Amino acid sequence: MTVPWSGGGLPPVAAERMAEVRQSGTWTSALSTGEFASVRSVGFEPVGQVMGSAVFQIARSGRYWGYHDCLFSGAGYSFGGYGEAPIALSGRGAPSQTLVGVFDQARRTALGRMTEECAALGGDGVVAAQLTMQPFPNAPNCLEFKVIGTAVRARGDVRPKHPFTCHLDGQGFAKLVSAGWVPAELLVGMSIGVRHNDYRTQSQLYSWRNNEITGWSNLIHAIRADARQQLQLQGSRRGGDGVIMASGDLRVWEESCIRASNRNSEQRDHVAEATMIGTTIARFRTKAEPPRTLSVMPLGKRGDRLRQRLAAVASSPYGDKDQYRRLLTELQDLGDQG
Repeated sequence: MTVPWSGGGLPPVAAERMAEVRQSGTWTSALSTGEFASVRSVGFEPVGQVMGSAVFQIARSGRYWGYHDCLFSGAGYSFGGYGEAPIALSGRGAPSQTLVGVFDQARRTALGRMTEECAALGGDGVVAAQLTMQPFPNAPNCLEFKVIGTAVRARGDVRPKHPFTCHLDGQGFAKLVSAGWVPAELLVGMSIGVRHNDYRTQSQLYSWRNNEITGWSNLIHAIRADARQQLQLQGSRRGGDGVIMASGDLRVWEESCIRASNRNSEQRDHVAEATMIGTTIARFRTKAEPPRTLSVMPLGKRGDRLRQRLAAVASSPYGDKDQYRRLLTELQDLGDQG
């Protein structure tokens, strides 16, 4: 009899697979020969291929449940509404912020399950992690979030508190560690922006001249900057010193304006979605070594060394008279002591 899964921890199928891997004593990975050698060169061994996935229903039917509200009070009036339409940005509390939160929760769920598989195999982290999002078959409102990579374990006795995750391949991971840095976590920064096609935008769009559509340029710039900021904020909250970028994606499409439809007008909005994936990294944290003193023991007799230095100063055309007198005094004092 199968025990229903509560949703916490590893799915039953994943838990069984991890148990089989541990019992078999063998491991699999997607690492190339060069990546395998690079990982081993910095003191790590692969322990197995790990993955995490989650299927989420995303309310994308009809009017997107208000997620894509342009927030333009002039929408629905003639000529697209007068005045400058704002950019309803998820990072500034627009209705699309809720949708970004759902995407973030889905990705974190998939990453968390991959990390749990890594821990179940005794791994210290995951390299070459690839994160994907795709529609679930025969379910247009559902998306599958999946991440897969290779779990590795350090050969030493020092273990991290939590397994790290990174997109870097074997060579990239080895170069990072050799340079004194360690990966912390694979991050995703996302932003959604909505802008109404106001009167100025439509005037620029239907002009006979070649000109910039300033409203659309501002929309793209705003969501890219917001996605980058979200990525940086996540990295700083996890104690990272910086973020290495993996990839970036931009989607732009058109929607019927929700606010204009309430006034029986067929005006349009532009929706833009920016996603940035990267790995936050940190420097090695080690205690400063106490300063060491170097003891210098003189070799040979002191009198012989003083005579050699005195002869060198006397024979040099650039000899220092003060130095000559000082060396002569030391030699005389040494004779008096003898």
